[in-house]
Amino acid sequence: MVFSAAQLIRRDGVGATGMREVAAHARAPRGSLQHYFPGGKEQLVNEAVGWAGRYAGKRVARFLAALPEPTPALLFAEMVRQWTDEYEADGFAGGCPVAAATVDLATSTDSAREAASAAFTEWTTAVARALTDLGVPAGRAGPLATLMISSLEGAILLARAERSSRALTEVSRELGPLLDSAVTAPGPGHAAGR
Repeated sequence: MVFSAAQLIRRDGVGATGMREVAAHARAPRGSLQHYFPGGKEQLVNEAVGWAGRYAGKRVARFLAALPEPTPALLFAEMVRQWTDEYEADGFAGGCPVAAATVDLATSTDSAREAASAAFTEWTTAVARALTDLGVPAGRAGPLATLMISSLEGAILLARAERSSRALTEVSRELGPLLDSAVTAPGPGHAAGR
């Protein structure tokens, strides 16, 4: 049900995602929502946002593992490619559920704002840790992770508005050299002399 809520929020936003729609999408009895989410829609949305933040953070490690010779630019390119692949295959209907919830609810409830903040923090921390592992100094890794996620989220919005992957492609191409220039030492995964 949490996964279904995240999928509906990323497509339709929080306002258009009702408990009935979540139950139908999850193929769950409607009564189970009240059982598992006694706090109602607010609790369900907050849990969906939390799930999305954890999922995004875990994907960072998977992206790195898939790269034969990872660099910060290639990591970011993989983060972007996930979206360009989705948009080319399925259209531009979906976005980031954390961003959607932030836009829809961040000023309405403290718990929604806190859930979105925690989700972005989890994702940013995972990216910063990956950058440090790739040889970016710890003092720059956090700010660069914020730049990467902010750039990606903005490009996702532009892509959906334009119905084009142009912004995603451009942000990856332009940010890549800056990210790689931040590496001051080989990360632990790099052999000397590579």
